[in-house]
Amino acid sequence: NIPPSHNLEMKHLPGADPELVLLSHRYEELERIPLSDMTREEINQLVQELGFYRKETPDAPVPEEFQFAPARPLSTLPPRQTSTTDGKTLQERDKEEHPDL
Repeated sequence: NIPPSHNLEMKHLPGADPELVLLSHRYEELERIPLSDMTREEINQLVQELGFYRKETPDAPVPEEFQFAPARPLSTLPPRQTSTTDGKTLQERDKEEHPDL
């Protein structure tokens, strides 16, 4: 039960590990953030930190400046230091798998 946020859609995929997939306004994938090890409070905090606009009710109007949430570009966010099963951070693993990043 995540509070309603603009441009945030929850889809349940049976058998899949939960993750937050961030897309550009052109629906290009920007980042995947695993959610399995996070509590509901941590997920709510993450959504807030990413700059998504939290609505009072699901059908509440959204101010014009938040129409293209998240409100701030991903490039302004600090890198996530979540560890993977091999002990490396996601950022370290991404650099190994995608040296052009």
